[in-house]
Amino acid sequence: MSSRKKAQAAFASALMLLFMSGLATYFATTRLVESERWVVHSHEVREALGDVDSAVVRAGRARAGYVASATDDFLSDFEAAISEIPGNLQHLRVLTRDNPTQQELCSRLEAAMARRVALLQESVRLKQEAPRDEHGQADLARQTIPVSSELTSITQQMREAEQHLLDTRKQTSHRLFILTVVTLTVAFILALELFAVNYRLLSAELTAREQAEQTVRDSEESLRRLTARLLQLQDAERRKFSRELHDSLGQYLAGAKMNVEIFAAQRNDSSLAEAVQLLDQAIAETRTISHLLHPPLLDEAGLSSAARWYVEGFAQRSGIEVKVNLPQDVSRLPKPVALGLFRVLQESLTNIHRHSGSVKAEVTLELLPDRVILKVRDYGKGIAPEVLRIFRAKGANPGVGLAGMRERIRDLGGWLSLQPGAPGIIVSAIIPLSKTVEKTGASAAD
Repeated sequence: MSSRKKAQAAFASALMLLFMSGLATYFATTRLVESERWVVHSHEVREALGDVDSAVVRAGRARAGYVASATDDFLSDFEAAISEIPGNLQHLRVLTRDNPTQQELCSRLEAAMARRVALLQESVRLKQEAPRDEHGQADLARQTIPVSSELTSITQQMREAEQHLLDTRKQTSHRLFILTVVTLTVAFILALELFAVNYRLLSAELTAREQAEQTVRDSEESLRRLTARLLQLQDAERRKFSRELHDSLGQYLAGAKMNVEIFAAQRNDSSLAEAVQLLDQAIAETRTISHLLHPPLLDEAGLSSAARWYVEGFAQRSGIEVKVNLPQDVSRLPKPVALGLFRVLQESLTNIHRHSGSVKAEVTLELLPDRVILKVRDYGKGIAPEVLRIFRAKGANPGVGLAGMRERIRDLGGWLSLQPGAPGIIVSAIIPLSKTVEKTGASAAD
């Protein structure tokens, strides 16, 4: 998977995680709010019970004050407190409608409260009708004791039930709060990690892209320098062939022309024979120049024959002993591969003759199922370390000869390497056959 796809997958995973954590947080928060609402509800029930008790207590105090003093203020307070009790009881029933047990206790509380209110009202009525009937008031007070005990018992049971619910709901609310905090923390940490991974992948992709762009710029600069140098060499090569044609082939043809003219004027047979000899030398020189430009053996007999022919001529001209190890069956090599390897062989032997000072060299061609390897080795003074460093640096070329070989091999999908031979140096050209065949086929199709 490429860095871009990995970054996209990490970003999508982070978004999915955030979405899922958002849902989890929403549900946890919803349950937490619901739990807190029930906690508040328990406090409301307890407060409603307190309101009922408060109203009853105020009614009892007002009744006692009225019985003791027969003051209308106490009577007004009594009637106000009595009027609040039904509303408080109704509010308590509404708050406990979700709890059947509390509803049953609430019904018992209403019944007991009704008896308690009735006794209080009877005491007030007795005070109004018989102000001095202390015996009747005492009897009503005795009847009030069990009713008050029952009210206290019922309200205590309701408070204990609500306290138990309150404790349970607080525990649940606390657990939900912890769960919400843990969910948010884990989701945040995972999201940060995924975004960090995404950032690293994007940074790696941007770095690779910058390196690729820098390589392209270096290659373009190297190509411009190489092109300029090749144009200079092309002009020099043209001047060289111009001199060769003028100094060798031109002289032979001029001599032959003069001999033919002498023969035509004097009928001298030796002039004719000399003219024929000069024409033979001109033909041989023309063939040599033609073969150097593009050996016909390369197309007709294959790389092995062309390489042997060139190596033999090179050995004769330079005096360097060249050991050749070439397989016979290399006819299946694509023509671009054969031509590229032949040019590398030419340039390598030329460099040996010019720069190495070696008296011998070796040429080896290995033909493998998936690639072909050409090695040219000399036993001379080797190559300078700075030149080797420049050659191995990306986009750098120490000379037009090495640059031309490397670009030619790279165009065929292979690579060129220089290795110290201790002594001398080994030039290796490796070309994958499968890629070259595909490229050649595509070029032919185009």
